[in-house]
Amino acid sequence: MIVYLPLTAVVLITAMLVRKTQFNICYGQVKRQNVVNVIAVVIIFSCLFWVSALRVNVGNDYAKYVEFMHLVYSRAYVPTEAGFNALTYAIYYLSGFENYILVFAVIAFFTILFFMKAIWDQSEWFTFSFMMFMLLGYYFQSISTVRYYLALGLALYSIKFVMAKDWPRFLMVVLIGALFHKSLLVVLVLYPIARMKWKRWMYIAAGFFCVSCLFLQDLYLKIVVFLYPSYKDTEYLTGGTSSVNIARCAAILIFSLILFKDVVKENRTYLFYFYCNLMALALYVFGSFLPIISRIGYYLTVTHILFVPALILHIKDDRIRKWVKIAAVLGCLLYFAIYMKKAPDDGVRILPYQSILFDDMPLTLSERGY
Repeated sequence: MIVYLPLTAVVLITAMLVRKTQFNICYGQVKRQNVVNVIAVVIIFSCLFWVSALRVNVGNDYAKYVEFMHLVYSRAYVPTEAGFNALTYAIYYLSGFENYILVFAVIAFFTILFFMKAIWDQSEWFTFSFMMFMLLGYYFQSISTVRYYLALGLALYSIKFVMAKDWPRFLMVVLIGALFHKSLLVVLVLYPIARMKWKRWMYIAAGFFCVSCLFLQDLYLKIVVFLYPSYKDTEYLTGGTSSVNIARCAAILIFSLILFKDVVKENRTYLFYFYCNLMALALYVFGSFLPIISRIGYYLTVTHILFVPALILHIKDDRIRKWVKIAAVLGCLLYFAIYMKKAPDDGVRILPYQSILFDDMPLTLSERGY
């Protein structure tokens, strides 16, 4: 906590200095606000990067990843994807030793880069979106689940290509991300569906799929095991869902329906966020038996950090907008408090924070004889 709380306070205060403006040049001088923006974003990025890059044995799978990297360098079999394996081998080879610290640092660099670039390019309110990024745990969870959150950052970044119907670039980004976590491939289906303007028959088809989840669970589980053979005969097949995520999706659905006619209906980007949230809610409610429900759901709910600020900005009544903003901030703070309370638990384990500056790496699985 002694690291994470000051870090969160510093970056959020710094983010309040950012104002999105066009990069204008007047008489050879860059506008003052643009300079402030650049300095603020560089400070934020640096703080997030160094805390993540200098960590050691922080994150639920840290030691397991170190073991995987050792096996990659030994050219043994590992269940991780080709991109992660190639990056590990290249860094180990160029370093001349098993430099796992640098591998984690490189992944952290690009994870933070893609998240921040996506927020900068696509958010109508950078400060609020970044606040949600921090308080909803996206940054901190990237410390624990490194490959998946790199893929999640790329998913958020790829949305701008979906909205522009730049399908070649969208495909390229997704395929690159899938080299580090193949679950990203689901957005090749989900995001184009959310990009469509839904017709009545699509709602009916979605309803039938939701109902089928009540009767065809065994079939869908067989499909998941085919796609993820490493899940076979493991505890992951028990599935499970999150009441917090259901409540969050439901609240955003109600909020967006209130503004649907005046704000969402005629805006292609907002409709995309709306459908992503709707699909996530349906998956959390009807697909709780799926072992990968959280991963699929996050690819959809990550759009909340873009959607919620946009909706708040479009509330016409100043007084109502003020109270909604306060409620949203309090909700994020509550989520942050709950997340940090669970930070030392198995499955998260980002506490206690340890750094290569002061701590040694514990024994790997091989060194412990496992």
